[in-house]
Amino acid sequence: MVYRITAPTEMKAAPSLPASKSISNRALIIQALSKENIKISNLSDCDDTRVMVKALNEKSKTIDIGAAGTAMRFLTAYLAVNDGEHILTGTERMKHRPIAPLVNALRVLGADIDYLGEEGFPPLSIRGHRLSGGHLEIAGGISSQYISALLLIAPTMEKGLELRLTGDIVSRPYIDLTLSLMQDFGIKAEWTSFDTIVVDPGNYKGRDFSVENDWSAASYWYEIMSLVNDRNANLTMDGLTDGSMQGDSSVRFLFMPLGVRTTFTSHERKPTRVVTLEKEDMPIQHMDYDFTEIPDLAQTAVVTCAMLGIPFCFKGLTSLRIKETDRIAALQTELEKLGYVLRTEQDGTLVWDGSRSEPTGEPIDTYEDHRMAMAFAPVALITGNITINNPEVVSKSYPNYWDELRTAGFNIEEI
Repeated sequence: MVYRITAPTEMKAAPSLPASKSISNRALIIQALSKENIKISNLSDCDDTRVMVKALNEKSKTIDIGAAGTAMRFLTAYLAVNDGEHILTGTERMKHRPIAPLVNALRVLGADIDYLGEEGFPPLSIRGHRLSGGHLEIAGGISSQYISALLLIAPTMEKGLELRLTGDIVSRPYIDLTLSLMQDFGIKAEWTSFDTIVVDPGNYKGRDFSVENDWSAASYWYEIMSLVNDRNANLTMDGLTDGSMQGDSSVRFLFMPLGVRTTFTSHERKPTRVVTLEKEDMPIQHMDYDFTEIPDLAQTAVVTCAMLGIPFCFKGLTSLRIKETDRIAALQTELEKLGYVLRTEQDGTLVWDGSRSEPTGEPIDTYEDHRMAMAFAPVALITGNITINNPEVVSKSYPNYWDELRTAGFNIEEI
């Protein structure tokens, strides 16, 4: 499938956001581990969460999670502490995404896991049983999903878990999100020092729980607001909270210097709030930012800055190499099609100094990566239109993205 997207000249819309898949997937693991009744409402309808729901109810020995990286990490840990024997596999891309740091950590705790293909990568053979727990060290500079996977199962361990993170700690907000949810369900889990987390053994408590909407999905509407040439543009989004534990809620601060003002309005009977986006003056001519804490916002910011002609130096992007695709390479390749020449530095830094080349006019490839499609679609606001290959990948996190763009005035045709 190929979409040609043509942009509107005015922007007044109230897009519906999906529920947070980060919260949904953590809540589903907690629900599955709990011995009490947990009722989850506003569950995400995206591919990653559907895969998790299916896997947790899977009766067969082999569980195929497709391209869902979160499901691979969380289910590896979940199956390791639950009786039974399973094979956990996924797409060809998934079979080349590393899992060794998590498997090694689980093995130290006594887990019985073997590789069925290349060492260090899925598919996995997992024979589950209760783990004793205790002290464990793991590198903090790897995917935070490894760390969250270990934390979520820690209450089931006989001794609980004392987890020390070595080196730099990336995506700390996602770790904090996991701890906050565990605490919401009655578990004592907390940082005891800058690099150590202690989780006491215990049972997740039953309760009704509603999933907040997704701040990561909101980031694309921030990009749209930043790029649209309409001083009176206005966007409103529901189901978000001002004090959200989602790390990507910091998108409202990231986009302040990119000309987007955020206002919160309270609901009378809801804990969530209405977010209103409006345009304001752009005070910067160059942007420096460290994305170590919020790597999923990097594609949105890179594309936005390039389209606005704002040179940038973005650090903390090392983890982008092992996402759905090598996102650093993908950004370089696709932005060069539009005439923007980016360079990388060895420490996970992506730089654009304003260098331009002749645009090729080629369609934008998405690399089976939902965030590539969603970050590049708003480019039409600058170029007039843009063509995107395999746009259906947005179903991974924001299934209604294209419908919401149409409602906001974008013309989207299949060619």
